Parts: sequence; structure tokens; C-alpha cells
Amino acid sequence: MAFEIDVLITFANEDNQSGNERGWVQEFKHFLELMLVQVLGTKPNIMLKSEHDSITGGNLKKVAILVPILSPAFVASGESLDTIESFYGTFKKTDTARVFKILKRPVSIEEQPAKLKELIGYDLYDFDIDTGDIEDYTDFFSPEAERSFWMKMVDLAYDIHESLITLNELEKKGEVKHIYERRCIYLAETGHDLSIQRNIIKRELQRHGYKVLPDKTLPQDVDSLKKEIDKELEECSLSIHLIGSSYGDIPEGSDKSVVDLQNQIAAQRSASLKDKTKFSRLIWISNQLNQASEKQIAFIENIKRDLASSEGTEILQTALEDFKNIIREELIEVGIDKKLGKSRDIADNGNPSIYLLHDKVDAKAVAPFKSHIEKAGYKVLLPAFEGDLLELRQQHINNLRTFDAAIIFQENVNNQWVRMKLLDLLKAPGFGRRKPITGKAIISNREDKLDISAYKNYNVTVIDGDNKEALDSLKVFLEEIKE
Repeated sequence: MAFEIDVLITFANEDNQSGNERGWVQEFKHFLELMLVQVLGTKPNIMLKSEHDSITGGNLKKVAILVPILSPAFVASGESLDTIESFYGTFKKTDTARVFKILKRPVSIEEQPAKLKELIGYDLYDFDIDTGDIEDYTDFFSPEAERSFWMKMVDLAYDIHESLITLNELEKKGEVKHIYERRCIYLAETGHDLSIQRNIIKRELQRHGYKVLPDKTLPQDVDSLKKEIDKELEECSLSIHLIGSSYGDIPEGSDKSVVDLQNQIAAQRSASLKDKTKFSRLIWISNQLNQASEKQIAFIENIKRDLASSEGTEILQTALEDFKNIIREELIEVGIDKKLGKSRDIADNGNPSIYLLHDKVDAKAVAPFKSHIEKAGYKVLLPAFEGDLLELRQQHINNLRTFDAAIIFQENVNNQWVRMKLLDLLKAPGFGRRKPITGKAIISNREDKLDISAYKNYNVTVIDGDNKEALDSLKVFLEEIKE
């Protein structure tokens, strides 16, 4: 049966309240739709289902992806929980993710519906680290929302995109044929101080063809936890451990943290293998441990002492960016490009390159700017609009790896499109770049231009594209990045 609904968002009525013209869930649907249009290339069919809206099991069979908005109100709603159970009853267990849980407010694992406990959630609430206060985002374009809400939304859009592609292939062929076989990497859970950095590395690896474990919430009791870690490590050829100042959460029945236990079990696996090429460990230790507890310091010293006699294990205590570069060189360089049997198109004429990002609808309007850039001696890299989604995404990644400077062009597209492209530029170092970005600019003729105050530390230049001085301003930008 072909899917008629790409994404069904189910929620408790209370969670659609906000001070904005649209309710919170309606805003979420609007933003998700805009993002999926960008990554899918077509407009998805997204529907809302509040707790009191009825939907039959037969209709749920026509739904590809379910997105529950978890909150205390959702968990207290029997009708919402029934929707979860009914949806899971429409398909057999599969490796393809079909449910993506959103946490509008914190809900402990114990309180979550049984079917959702193992899923890794997308936290979309505003958490103040200093005060511990938790609030809804009411201003979706504040600097705080740019740093957290939108990063999670981008991750969600790409994850749903991948599942929709797989499900559509399954519908057409009856079975999924993977274009390349994924290697598994165990990216160990970290203390709270490194959770954001871990997520960045995880996304970089995933987008370059690696399957990253753990891909679900780990058990909270120590015996089940050890079994799960051991099972997942057996699938992997490498484990990566990030060790910071936080010792990490301690599971029930243990005096050691999850961070400590993962490292211990990975070390045991490495020692048990005669062929050391089958599994190795890569460990990064922060060089800023001023806030580390005595227990954490002792844990780190034990790691260093044990590694002295460990084969197939590398430890680095350096800047995190340097560690990321090592990961890119060692892993990403032999990732998706090699598995697709494609060589990257990096050939150029020796001139610096500018990635001119624009939408298909702005192809005519961008032409004078493209010509001006070429006359200034730059090679212009352009986005692709023809081909399958994997090829289009791969060319985009290749451009992100190789450009010297980038310009985002806006005429007919909205600010959300600009935001997504800008986030891609900010994440460009994660796609295997080996050189710095010399400049970033936005050319826009919109009166309601994107507020770039949240990006003030990223040196983004805004050029007014709706006046006679636009090309002169572009000329100044091109001269500045040459210096």
C-alpha cells in the first residue's frame, strides 16, 4: 500500500498553546515542512492529529512516519498513547525508523510510553543551564533558539528524509537495497559537558555513510547496560570515546558511570581479539579539566596507564577541533565517497572557488552575480538540481568540502531556506574540509532579511541585492576575501 501521509504529528491539545498567532505544534509543523521541502526536493504531506481527533487503524497504515510530541500532557492522555500503540500495530518490526519522538517538555524514560523508551529524542525546549529553568521557545528566532532549536530541527529533517527515502524504495521494490554497506562505529555516550560535541561528530559520521551506535536509549540498570554495550561493540570496527570533566551518569547497581563502563568493555573487546585490525579504539581527553572531580581525574589516569600496553588504541589530549580533524582524515575520507565508487570533483583551474548557493527559482536572478564573480577571477561552484536525492546531496557535500568562500543568494526564497543554507556552511568543517573558509556572505533583496545577530561570531556579510550598489558591494567582499 502506498503511503498517503508522509508525516503524522500527534500531540496533546494543551501543547498547541502559545503566545503566537499559530500554536506551538502548528509552528513546529510549519518549520518541519519548510525543511523537508529543502532536503526532499518536493513538498511532503504532513498532517496534525490532536489527542481527540479520531483516526482508524486502516488510515494509520497509510502513514509513513509518526512524530509524537511528548510532554507530561501527552503522557497523561490515554487517546495519545492509543495512537502510538495503534501505529506500531500497522507494521512489522523493521530497521527503518518510522517514529521520531519530540520532547516539548522533559519526560523521564520511566514515564514515557513503552514503545518510545528506546528511541533517542529531539529536545525542543529551552533549558537554562545556569538556572535549571525549562521554558517553551516563544521566539523561534532568538539567539538561544538558533543554537539549540534549529540545530535539532535540521537533524530531525535529515533523519526523516532518510527514512522516507528508504520506505519509498521498500514500497517500490518490496525490499531495500542499500547503495553502500555501512560500517558501524561505536560513539560512546559522554558526560553532559560534551553531549553537544558528541552529537556534532555523530551527524558528521552519519552523513558520510557510517552507522553510529548506540542508536537508542541505553538501559538504566547496570547488567542490561553491559549486555547492550557488549552486543553493539561486536558490530563495530571502531569505538570513539570523548572524555571531559564530567564523570557521567551512574546506572542502577553500579559504582561506575556509563562513560567508564563503555571504555572498560571496549578495552576488554580489544584485548580479546587476536586480530587487532578488526577493532580499535580512539580516545580523546579534554585538556581543560579544571572542573573535573577527583573520581574523574582517577578515571582518566587509569585510562592513560592501561593504554600504555594496549594495542590498537590511540589516545589524544589536544584541542577538540584537532581531534575532529583526525576523525575526518581517518574515517570520513574513506566513507561514503569510496563506498559509492565516486571520486570527488575537486579539479579546478588553480583559482579560488566560491560556492554560490541559490534555489532553482532564483537561477535567472543570480546570473549577473555569477558573471561578476567569474570576471573577478573566481571559480564558481553551483548547487545541482538534476539527479536523484543521494547524488544531489553528495554534490552539495563535495562543494562544502572544497569551496574557499560562499555566498547565499536570496530573491524568491524565504528566510527559512537561507537559515538552512547558513547552518550548512557553519557545519561545513564537519564534511572533511582541510582549509579555512575565507568568507561568507548573503545577497538578499528582501526587506525582512534574516536577522544574523545570532551568527555575529561567524563573520557573515549581508549585501543588499536590491539596489544599484549591489555589485559594488559584492566587489568589496571579493577583494576583502582575497587579502
